[in-house]
Amino acid sequence: MQSSNSQKWIDAMKDKLKSMQNNDVWDLVELLERVKPIGCKWIFKTKKDSKGNIERYKACLVAKGFTQKEGINYKETFSTDSFRTVMTQLAHFDLKLHQMDVKTVFLNGDID
Repeated sequence: MQSSNSQKWIDAMKDKLKSMQNNDVWDLVELLERVKPIGCKWIFKTKKDSKGNIERYKACLVAKGFTQKEGINYKETFSTDSFRTVMTQLAHFDLKLHQMDVKTVFLNGDID
């Protein structure tokens, strides 16, 4: 990285990897013959305040899911239970949700 903010981006990447490790996102396994691994890439974004000043550097490691074929590389996937629970409670008590952010929402799904 040659950005003047490279250390901030590296710290953001380390933070994301630590979060993924703490959430048991993956298991290291031996790559079997004739199995094509799913690639990944880093996505970088900045969060800004109302004045446009950078508040935080965010890094997200994403799987290149577009390289997979349904029925071959994966099966049907489902939402996490916590999201469903929140939505059920909102509907049951006739509440309105104004905003919701789940920082590690994509860390909870399994990739087959």
